[in-house]
Amino acid sequence: MSQPISPRARSGGQILVDQLLIHGAECAYCVPGESYLEILDALHDARDRFTLYNARHEAGAANMAEAYGKLTGKPGVCMVTRGPGACHAAIGVHIAQQDSTPMILLIGQVDRPSRDREAFQEIDYRQMFGSVAKWVAQIDDATRIPEYMARAFRVATSGRAGPVVLALPEDMLTDVVETTDATPYTATRPDIGEHDLERIRTALSTAQRPMLLVGGSGWDDEACRAITTFAETNDLPVACSFRRQDIVDNRSEVYIGDFGTVSSPKLIQRIATADLLLVIGARLGEMTTKTYTTLTPPVASQQLIHIHSDADEIGRVYSPENGIAAAPERVARALERCQWDLSGRWSDWRQQARQEYLDDINASDEDSALNIGQALMDMRDRLPADAIVTLDAGNHTGWAQRYLRYGRPGRQLGSTCGAMGYSVPAAVSASLHDPERVVLSFVGDGGFMMSGQELATAIQHGGRPIVLLFNNGTYGTIRMHQEREHPERVVGTDLVNPDFLGMAQALGAHTESVTRTEELGPALTRAIESRRPAVIVLKTDPERISTRTTIAQLRLSKRG
Repeated sequence: MSQPISPRARSGGQILVDQLLIHGAECAYCVPGESYLEILDALHDARDRFTLYNARHEAGAANMAEAYGKLTGKPGVCMVTRGPGACHAAIGVHIAQQDSTPMILLIGQVDRPSRDREAFQEIDYRQMFGSVAKWVAQIDDATRIPEYMARAFRVATSGRAGPVVLALPEDMLTDVVETTDATPYTATRPDIGEHDLERIRTALSTAQRPMLLVGGSGWDDEACRAITTFAETNDLPVACSFRRQDIVDNRSEVYIGDFGTVSSPKLIQRIATADLLLVIGARLGEMTTKTYTTLTPPVASQQLIHIHSDADEIGRVYSPENGIAAAPERVARALERCQWDLSGRWSDWRQQARQEYLDDINASDEDSALNIGQALMDMRDRLPADAIVTLDAGNHTGWAQRYLRYGRPGRQLGSTCGAMGYSVPAAVSASLHDPERVVLSFVGDGGFMMSGQELATAIQHGGRPIVLLFNNGTYGTIRMHQEREHPERVVGTDLVNPDFLGMAQALGAHTESVTRTEELGPALTRAIESRRPAVIVLKTDPERISTRTTIAQLRLSKRG
């Protein structure tokens, strides 16, 4: 039994920093503010153990913290000031909630005597974040900081991971009190039992056209290897949910594609003919189910086994025949240990699905000097195995999702909630975490103008992300919707852009301009060899609005 730790007198700010260190936090992302000066001062004394990255905008800082949570499985920590700072950071909380990412947002708050008077920059954060965070609280007593912080780390990582928001009144942080530190947190992760495994085996043993669908958060590299081994041992075709393509090695013969914004039409048809769907980790949300059309709620035509870390998520939309509350990494390890060999029962089914996937990622009908599909096909197998790809919102990400291959230790980091401005801060965060890895950011001209300045953060702190900037002069996704619903009635989506090369050079980045297919590979090589942040501007034609259609085709379809 551990011995109790004697309390020590410290300021609230010092206590909070001590808890960050106790719980294994190694860094935080911030825009500094006067409302949490005591924390900043305490961090000055912890510079040998903790790195503070000061971003250029709170949204960038929050996105960096969220990307860190995705990449490591540990809570990404973000610090912002009250009022405007918290509002700017809210997008990171929303992303973390929808993407099930562990994250802790620490907000400086007005002093306690000024509360409820609409003081300068005052906001009630329980109301503001109540629907987009797992837990929101305010620490009014400095002696309870260890209690609140231990709970914050535990809540952020247990069950379905997600964001925690803590408000910190500035006068509370200056209080000097005696209190006892917490012990390092441990996450609570539900496990799978032998009875559950037997139900899965029984369902698979009678299936003729099964499909494994993996997604969500909580997958470490070992779990990804384990679930791939299980699928290969049993010749089980496996697909990934939206922007979770790195869970299963795309080079494996069992991988058949992803259910996202650029899914192969044949894969969508194939799920309709499956007779068993084994879902591990995915929420079965709107994007993965094509607005709840590929599976019919509330009871899908396929036999459905849904495994998720959060019992409340099971049956939210679809009522499964078997619902199992278990963490995906526990499930993957347990399935790998099972001595099943069900291969041969559905080999033709799996082989056909795999061939359809290969046909789709090796086909491009783009007729232009810069054929992005072909360019990515040419370079995808030359990327390092541990390369990290970050995705923004927008149709331009369709090329990376369709034509690149993923699989651990390589990573795909993209917001599943469709937030623009995510990719560059996420790439900065990933590169700061491991500057020796190749980190590629896919971003459109609109998204880059929202957060491209965070390249300055990379320059300052030693990151080396490479940004592939798709410049087509339009908000492409919305333009696509306009042309589909109201052809030739374009409004609000045209962009007049600055000199991106000059802008990137001013920020200190290496720059390249690509206008032809064969130029991208050499440009990327030079960017990697520059060993500094880089921006490669791809001048693309807005007519090629996505990987599968053009504006002319959309207009023709509407007229037809």
